Amino acid sequence: MVIEVITPDKLLYKGHIDSIVLPGVDGSFGMWENHAPIISALTKGTVKVKQATDKNKSFDGLSGEFLVNLAKDESFEFDINGGVVEVQNNKVTLLAN
Repeated sequence: MVIEVITPDKLLYKGHIDSIVLPGVDGSFGMWENHAPIISALTKGTVKVKQATDKNKSFDGLSGEFLVNLAKDESFEFDINGGVVEVQNNKVTLLAN
């Protein structure tokens, strides 16, 4: 599954992931490959990402861009102040504050 983490200022991360855990308004929830389509509000909290590191070392032929691999480890975490997440067709778009 592919993720884009976008803030009002810039694209923070784009890459392939195995899973993500997000701080939902009613509690944390996770998403994996082939997750049902969803749009959800997020609250202040920690986002936990497990990268598909072997897939983050390639060129994305569909978008014509190199995939960004900011993390050196297989998994990483970062905090958000809220936002919105959309999942559709194995693409996660996280709009974060």
